[in-house]
Amino acid sequence: MGESTAEISSLATGLEELTRRVTSIADRYAAAHREDVAADLYAAERNLTAAWRRLSKVMASES
Repeated sequence: MGESTAEISSLATGLEELTRRVTSIADRYAAAHREDVAADLYAAERNLTAAWRRLSKVMASES
């Protein structure tokens, strides 16, 4: 399953990058007093973080 683990690791890395980008955008909306948009983006950030944690858990169980 090493190939799958490598693919999952790559996906997790992509999720980390997406999470950083979403957070950055959310912060800009929050600074512009667009809390409605920022709140939705922060919710997406939480979901991306949860997905990253699940993938990390899968990778740990494969080790």
